[in-house]
Amino acid sequence: MTSTPGSKRPNIVLIMTDQQRFDSIAALGHTHVDTPHLDRLVREGTAFTNTYVASPSCAPSRASLFTGLYPHSSGVLRNDDKWSHSWVELLADSGYRCTSIGKMHTYPYEAPVGFHERHVIENKDRAHPNLPYFLDQWDKAIWIRGHEKPSRVTYRTLPDYAERLGAFEWELPDDLHADNFVGNLARHWLDTYPGHDAPFFLQIGFPGPHPPYDPTSRHLDAYRDREMPEAKRTHEDLDSQPTPLKELRKHHQANDHDAIVQLENPTAEQLDRQRRHYFANVSLIDEQVGGLIDALDARGVLDDTIIVFTSDHGDALNDHGHSQKWTMYEPSVHVPGIIWGPGRVAADQQLPGLISLMDFAPTLLELAGLTAPEWMEAESLLPALRGDEWTGRTYVFSEHARDFILTETALMTMVRDERFKLVEFIDYDEGQLFDLVDDPFEEHNLWGDETHRETRVRLEKAIANWRASSSMTTATWGKDWR
Repeated sequence: MTSTPGSKRPNIVLIMTDQQRFDSIAALGHTHVDTPHLDRLVREGTAFTNTYVASPSCAPSRASLFTGLYPHSSGVLRNDDKWSHSWVELLADSGYRCTSIGKMHTYPYEAPVGFHERHVIENKDRAHPNLPYFLDQWDKAIWIRGHEKPSRVTYRTLPDYAERLGAFEWELPDDLHADNFVGNLARHWLDTYPGHDAPFFLQIGFPGPHPPYDPTSRHLDAYRDREMPEAKRTHEDLDSQPTPLKELRKHHQANDHDAIVQLENPTAEQLDRQRRHYFANVSLIDEQVGGLIDALDARGVLDDTIIVFTSDHGDALNDHGHSQKWTMYEPSVHVPGIIWGPGRVAADQQLPGLISLMDFAPTLLELAGLTAPEWMEAESLLPALRGDEWTGRTYVFSEHARDFILTETALMTMVRDERFKLVEFIDYDEGQLFDLVDDPFEEHNLWGDETHRETRVRLEKAIANWRASSSMTTATWGKDWR
C-alpha cells in the first residue's frame, strides 16, 4: 500500500449527506429542487447516475463505504454495531492529515477510525430512550447559546404534530441549524488549519436532509408554492407488498421515529408539504457546498482537490406508503454519486453504469497514490474518471438485517442488473421482482409471474454466487486490523 512516487497527491473532500434520494439534483434532470452548486460539480465532474448503497440504513452503509466491504463481511449489520477501523488509516499512515466534521455514525460515535481529529455531530433527533446517551458538538453549541435542541420531544408540544409527517420550520437562529453548523465548522477548519505541506482528507457529514424535515424559513421560501413530484403509492402496490414490508409500515404508524408520525392515508397536501420541506433542506445543504468550494478556493487549494458528493441512503417520502428507508425501493437505495477534480476527473460525464457506494473506497485510495487491499469487495472507478471505456457492474447488491425497526425479517437482500431488481427475504417465500424499464416506479411486482420465472431464478442464483465469492474475497481482511 505504497504511494505512487513523483506525483503530487490531491486533497480529498468527501461530502456525505444523510438520507438524500437520487432525484434531488437539478442538473441530473430533477428541476423541482434548486442545487446550483451541486449542478456545478455535475457539469465539471463525473456523475454516476446509478449509485446504490450496500444497505438502506446509516451505519451499515457508512461502514461499507469506509471499509470497502458489504455489511455481512464487515459485521456492521445495523446502527450501533461496533466498527473501529477504516481505510482512512491507510491515508493517515501515508501522510494525509485526516479530519472528520459532522456525521459519520461510527460506534462508539467518537472512534478515531484513522482520523487525526473528529468533530462529531450525530443525528438531528436522538430523543429516544433506546439510543445511547451522547452530547455531540452541535448539542453543546445549542446549549451554550441558551436554547433547547428541537426534537420529537419539543415538536410533540405542537397542536398539529400528528399531522405534519415530520415537516417543521427551523425556529432557532439559522447558524444553529445542523447543516449550517456542520458546513460552517468545516469552512472554519479550511480557513484556520495551518498545515500546508501535507495533503488533507476532510470528511464532512451533513445530518440532513434526514428528518425532522426542518429547513430554515429562508430556504423554505423558495418552495412554499412549488409543485412537488407526487408520491408513488397505489392501493394495489400497498396490498401486494411482502409481509415484512407491510409490518414495517405498521411499525412506523405506531412510532414517531425522528418526529415523523406516519399516517396510513395522508392527504395530498400533507405529502406535498413533506416534500417541500425535504427538498428545501437539500437546497440549504447545496448552499453550504458552495461555501465549501469558496473556502477551498480562498485557501488556494481548489485546483488540487478531489471533491466527492454522495449520501448513505435515500428517503421514501411516502413512496409505496413507507417512511424514510429500510426498504429496497429506488428512493431508499439509489443515491447521488459525484466526483469532481480538475485535471484528474473527466468533466461533464453522466454515466449510467451500475456502481456500489463503497466503490468510492478504492477509487479515492488510488487517486491518493495508494493500492487498495486485495480483500476489498469494492471496485475502482478510476477508468471511468479518466474517460476510458467503462460499463459498470453487472449486478449491485444491498442487504439489511433485522433491527429495532425492520423487525419482521432476519435478512432482506436486493440484487439489480441493468433492467431487473429482485428482493428476497430469508424467512419468507414472498419477495419482489420489478422490471425497472417498463415499471420504473416499482408498482407491479412480478415475483409470482411465471413469464418472468427465468429472470427470478437467474437473480436468485446471482445472490448465491455473490455470497459465496464474498466469503472467499474477504477471508483475510481481519488480519490487517486485528
